[in-house]
Amino acid sequence: MPRFKNINGVRSQFTAEEETLRDAEEAQAVIDHKRWADEAAQKIVDRQTGNQKLLDLGLTQAEVNVIRGHPPD
Repeated sequence: MPRFKNINGVRSQFTAEEETLRDAEEAQAVIDHKRWADEAAQKIVDRQTGNQKLLDLGLTQAEVNVIRGHPPD
């Protein structure tokens, strides 16, 4: 399906080169989004495992919360 651009109110179809560039941009955006989502998921896992390790050392959840910068309940 052809794509169009609007420059100063003039609608024109993308050239083959512009189509190729836009395809590459969209592919990169998918890669970037996946990387961001993977990093966010890893932060959640790291937070949970770090919390559990502190609990395994004998700290209470309240103590862990204070260490992590959360006010006590």
